[in-house]
Amino acid sequence: MSRTLPVVLLLDMDDTILDNTGAQDDAWHQACVSGAEVHPGLDVEALYSEVMRVREIVWSDPEWHREWRMKVREAWGQIAREALAALGIDAPRLGQLIGDRHFELRDAAIVPLPGAIEALHRLRELDVRLGLITNGASAGQRAKIERFALAAHFDYIGIEEEVGFGKPHADAYRAALASLEATPEETWMVGDKLDWDVAGAQAVGIFGIWLDKAGVGLPKDSTTQPDRIVRSISELVPEQYATHLH
Repeated sequence: MSRTLPVVLLLDMDDTILDNTGAQDDAWHQACVSGAEVHPGLDVEALYSEVMRVREIVWSDPEWHREWRMKVREAWGQIAREALAALGIDAPRLGQLIGDRHFELRDAAIVPLPGAIEALHRLRELDVRLGLITNGASAGQRAKIERFALAAHFDYIGIEEEVGFGKPHADAYRAALASLEATPEETWMVGDKLDWDVAGAQAVGIFGIWLDKAGVGLPKDSTTQPDRIVRSISELVPEQYATHLH
């Protein structure tokens, strides 16, 4: 693409604008400690290990992911119950208590990624039309949008439950393009998920940018080739306009 900036930039929210997972492991560990406080004899480290194992298995299942991302608080409880069951403990209420504690700790730790909010300000000043496309339930995603005053930056906000389609479904992108009166050729999409944010966008002709927050590079088995890779959305602001971005 020859333009320095697109006419329209579509952005993912979680782990693209907001750090949604940076505290998740610590939140799980603290939640397991809370569980041990009400269930004497519970092995915190063994439970934490099982939670990590179950979490990876269930969230990597596309069908499980599609169902449970619409009710994440309940999902954390389900993961904790399965982890407890793997240790021979049948305690559904304890599982939900642990899941709720994880939810609360993780939610409290969410913060904007460095330079992200400043980058949104600068892109708006440069007359880029911004759209937000995020999967999940309306209540949870709207709460984060309100908490960090994100709505003011965007000309379009598409939340899976409200739009009826989640990424990588083509209609999630087409709804944004229609609302913003944009063509795929004049649009970029940036996000941290190769399958949802990059491959999904590329499938409808949008320039797909992968946000590699950790700087680890493409997985060796990746079938998706991003059109560009960045560590932060602040990298999308041209250098001559990027002063004071951190």
